[in-house]
Amino acid sequence: MTQQAIVTEVAATTIEEKTPSRPARRVSKNRRSFRMFLCIVPFLVLVFLFSYFPLYGWIYALFDYRPALGLAGSDFVGLQWFQLLVSSPTQVAQVGQVLANTLAISFLGIATSVLPLAFAIFLNEIRAPWFRNAVQTLTTLPNFISWVLVYMIAFSLFSSSGLVNGVLSDAGLITTPVKFLDTDQNVWLTMTLWSVWKGLGWGAIIYLAAIAGIDQSLYESAEIDGAGRFQKMWYITVPQLMPTYLVLLLLSIANLLNNGMEQYFVFQNAFNKEYIQVLDLYVYNIGMTGNNLSMATAIGMLKSLISVILLFAVNGIAKRVRGESIV
Repeated sequence: MTQQAIVTEVAATTIEEKTPSRPARRVSKNRRSFRMFLCIVPFLVLVFLFSYFPLYGWIYALFDYRPALGLAGSDFVGLQWFQLLVSSPTQVAQVGQVLANTLAISFLGIATSVLPLAFAIFLNEIRAPWFRNAVQTLTTLPNFISWVLVYMIAFSLFSSSGLVNGVLSDAGLITTPVKFLDTDQNVWLTMTLWSVWKGLGWGAIIYLAAIAGIDQSLYESAEIDGAGRFQKMWYITVPQLMPTYLVLLLLSIANLLNNGMEQYFVFQNAFNKEYIQVLDLYVYNIGMTGNNLSMATAIGMLKSLISVILLFAVNGIAKRVRGESIV
């Protein structure tokens, strides 16, 4: 045997000794997978505790629940509360108005969902880093302000004795205070504008991250071809952001019935209650103010089921349009 053959045989033997067998590789892969699974266990526990375990409360919709008697002492009524939603003219009228408020505000939110995208594009075009960072910080901070503080700001500015009425009165433009808050006019638009003010900077963050991921060679090629700043924005930045915008838009459609409660709870009063009461606030008012937890649970159940149906419908649309699902 030649020296070269001996070296080749020794090298092959060494490689075989160092290369783990297939069962050993499988065991190693399973161990890594198990360690990764252990990392997500705490999050799975949190999701179960706060998202799935509370579904046990749906059973209250089948009882005429009385807190003093407890669930065991309350009468079982089956689907009575669901039937009442469609059989009582008063209840039907209330739910109809609440759904109109909910859908109107949701569609206004969808219509204004393009504003964070536009804001992110123009913010990215600011050349001075210090000014861009200052604008982004100032527009993002409102997201971290609670709605209670937002209402305090609104009250100090727009109440009958607020700053705006004071300035208008001193300027001689009005003789009686303008009721910006204590009115049922333009409630949907007002709530949408407050939501835009609070979430504009925060909503732009995801688009800024998407802009940072755009291939810079596209801009360089466009600049060589003589494209100006607005042309690069329109023909490069906007198309590159469309997939992100489409996903967020579809998720917004899936959340048509989920407006939240905090904003409308702090802004509601006797004058605007008819038009500001969205579905989440209506459930709260029935359950806590009206002391009818069973009816509130029944409405909450229907809302959750409809939201799930909307989610799957939107997911199907996304799969058909984009070629892939979003969930």
